[in-house]
Amino acid sequence: MENLGRVTPATAIVLESLLSAESVWGLQIVKDTDKKPGTVYPILERLEAAGWIQGEWETTEERKGPRRRYYRLLAEARPLAQEFVRAQRSKISSDTRPSPAFSKRAWSEA
Repeated sequence: MENLGRVTPATAIVLESLLSAESVWGLQIVKDTDKKPGTVYPILERLEAAGWIQGEWETTEERKGPRRRYYRLLAEARPLAQEFVRAQRSKISSDTRPSPAFSKRAWSEA
């Protein structure tokens, strides 16, 4: 598992979505984060290349339509992901002007 370096607010939002379930469909992450696919999918690719998540293509042929790609946060990355999300939440709560990405999210449950 590689160090991510700087974690952007968008990356923290994607990590939060991955923390919420065992396995998440890529488009569901787009919906959960309220971000555009052009923002979410590069983040997912970077997380997968760094060894934080594992992506797998859907294998069932029962559902019509294109195959879905599911992502899951690896166990060894979970504590760091939780820390990044907590750090971003505390940064937002201490800032007087939160970033637009985080102002759309309900961070009160932190």
